Formats: sequence, structure tokens, C-alpha cells
Amino acid sequence: MAKPRMMLNSLPMPSRRAHSAGYPRDESQQSRLRRVESPQNAIVKELRAAFAHAELTSLGDCAIEGMRIVEEAVRSGLKFRAVFFNESGRARAERLLPQIGAHVETIELPDALFASVVPSEAPQGVAALVKLKPWTLDAVLDRAQFGPIVVVAGVQDPGNLGTILRSAEAFGAGGVLLGEGTVSLYNSKVVRGSAGSVFRVAAVKVKLVDALPDLKKRSIRLLATSSHKGVPLSEAGLSGPVAVFVGGEGAGVPRDLLAKVDEVIAIPHAPQVESLNAGVAASIVLYEAARAR
Repeated sequence: MAKPRMMLNSLPMPSRRAHSAGYPRDESQQSRLRRVESPQNAIVKELRAAFAHAELTSLGDCAIEGMRIVEEAVRSGLKFRAVFFNESGRARAERLLPQIGAHVETIELPDALFASVVPSEAPQGVAALVKLKPWTLDAVLDRAQFGPIVVVAGVQDPGNLGTILRSAEAFGAGGVLLGEGTVSLYNSKVVRGSAGSVFRVAAVKVKLVDALPDLKKRSIRLLATSSHKGVPLSEAGLSGPVAVFVGGEGAGVPRDLLAKVDEVIAIPHAPQVESLNAGVAASIVLYEAARAR
């Protein structure tokens, strides 16, 4: 007996988007997404420029990307202006949208447009514009009573600055001053390398020549790290209010600054190793300072 033929046109066809995504859509959340396809859209251009120039937007927002970093921003209580998802990232949208206030603009971009805007080599399909807490020099220096102030002098590698920020939070630093020649705090690789600490650490960009009198006026001892000479770290006085100067890769702390510090400290290491990178050196000093406290 012949089997009955199945009438294909009698079966309901799934929506193209649901089929391509491989899962059913949560209409209650997905309805929040506004579809934007033009690269000339104003807020898309803002996001692109913020990433490209590693600076805040004209409204003071910082561009961030990646699922973990966006969730860290939520956990840190930051104010979101907009959240962007690529078309392939609807599962991430369903996970994030309940965490984001209903007043926040949520935008879906075609995959190609998202990739052209967000600089990550391994994009996760999520980006956002968020407002970081603003800090002044005085506000950061007020925190010297709680832990060391890290003074970053010419660190250009974003991974190193991200590590410094992460260690500053981990070991209870009072704050971070970013001197001339230092990579931008808003560089996407700095944000990612900090694992979210950039959202919580008191940090401000300064001209170091202008900041030195304020440090001295508050009786904050000035220490500088060195690769080869100085007081061994184990003998350095780290228990009181101190500022620790960390120099750039290769050159170290500039000589004009070294001449003005109270003490140069050295981290003992094997002689065949020329130097430690800035992130590692700062982390070791911050750990020792935490131990001393």
C-alpha cells in the first residue's frame, strides 16, 4: 500500500529570522530592539568615533564591547545611554535586556555594520555607550588615606594599563593618575584588560608637573619603580600615604620625575631578565603595599 504523500504547502513555515537564529524569539524582549541599517545613523557614528579615537563622546559616554564587560558595567551600576547588538546576537540580547533599564535605547545592527563599528578582533555582538563616574585630582588624592595612588607615566600598552587598573582594585589602591603619553583610559583594550575595574577605580588624567605640588602638599611620599637600582622593595616604606610612579615600557619613569621623588624602589629579579613590564611591576608593588597595611 502506497504511503500518503505529505503536502509541504500545508505545513506552517517558520519565520526566516527564527530559523536562521536556530531558536524561538522572545517577543517581549525582542520588541525593544530598534533596527538600524544605516552607517550614517547619528548614534552609530558616535559609537564608531568613540571606539576609533578611544575618547568619550560629546555627551561624555564611553564605548565598551563584549558580553562580560557590558555585564560588569551593569553590575557596577553605570548609566547606559544605548546598547547595540548584532543581528546574530539575539541570544545575548535576551540575556542582557532584562538587566538593562527600560529607558535605555537598544539597537540591532546588521552583522557587517556592527563589525565595521566595533574594533574587537573577536567581537561578541554586544556593545554599549555608558557613562563612567567622573573624578577630579583632588577627589583621587583624598583617597590616599585608603591606599597608594598609582601614577602612570607614559605607559602606552593598553594591556599593561588594564592590568594596573585591575590590580589597583584588587589590592585596594586609592586611585590612579594618568600622566602624559599614557594610553587612553577609554581604549577598548584597556577596558577589556581591566576586566571591569575601570568602572570602579578612581582614575583621572593629569599633567604630572601640575599634580606634583598637590601630592607634596598633602604629605604623600613619592616613590618610583626602577628595573635595576634603588631600595629593595622589601625595605621600602609603603605603609603611609604614598604615590607610586610607574614608567612606560622600556624607558621607565622619566628622569625629570625621578629627580623629584622621595625614593626609588627596585623589585629584585633574576639578572638575565632585563626588566618587568609595567603591569607586573605595579601589581607587585601594590601587593606589597597591601601587605604592609
